[in-house]
Amino acid sequence: MGIFKPDFYRFFALGFAGGSLLVLGAMGIGQISPLANDIAPSVQAAEAS
Repeated sequence: MGIFKPDFYRFFALGFAGGSLLVLGAMGIGQISPLANDIAPSVQAAEAS
């Protein structure tokens, strides 16, 4: 007898896999996408004075 039923682990694994696919699809795998630029814009150095 465990703490959780086996269904809990199955749904947790499916939810984790589905969520990670959504994140990878939204961010783009190895590509620059507009959503990725909105979250962390490209860095530009300031002019030295």
